[in-house]
Amino acid sequence: MPRVKGGYTTRRRRKAVLKLAKGYYGSKHALYRTAHEQVMRSLAYAYRDRKNRKREFRRLWIQRINAACKLNDIKYSQFINGLACANVEVNRKMLAELAVNDAKAFADLVAVAKNGLANKVQAEKVEYVFMKPAPKALRSANHANDLKAAPKAEKEVEAAPAKNDVDLNSLSVAELKAMCKEKGIKGYSTLKKDELVAALSK
Repeated sequence: MPRVKGGYTTRRRRKAVLKLAKGYYGSKHALYRTAHEQVMRSLAYAYRDRKNRKREFRRLWIQRINAACKLNDIKYSQFINGLACANVEVNRKMLAELAVNDAKAFADLVAVAKNGLANKVQAEKVEYVFMKPAPKALRSANHANDLKAAPKAEKEVEAAPAKNDVDLNSLSVAELKAMCKEKGIKGYSTLKKDELVAALSK
């Protein structure tokens, strides 16, 4: 079998790897095998740290916002919650920028957040007032009225089936069998639909 050399394709692939490894220490920039190992590892680190960089910047923005919040006598969590209650949508990157470069605008946002928190607390109090139980005298009066109205309700419930007669032919076999079971008809499980209707009509 003839010997096949890699030629142009192999050389081009290796040159691309060595180009990525330019500036690496020692043989990592000169020898293909060590250069390839280091390039693969470097690309993995780069992928990981692109994700980590977003976390680090968010952490930095939160620290800057928190420092500015302390100067305005409010906690970071309360500030963010207040902005949400006031329907203010500003991301942490912009809030951090304002905290560093525009203290007056940040103070205005703090005022908006405090106002949003106050309105939220007030709304919670109103809901709590509506959820409070009625006074005892009112409860007892309502209970007496319910007792008076109870017999009428029972009569209405008893009279309802007589008014609304069910068409047995329109029901499914399963529903007819369920009705037979409720009425205590024996042997209903082996009956056909016509027989079930006849048994229930008696």
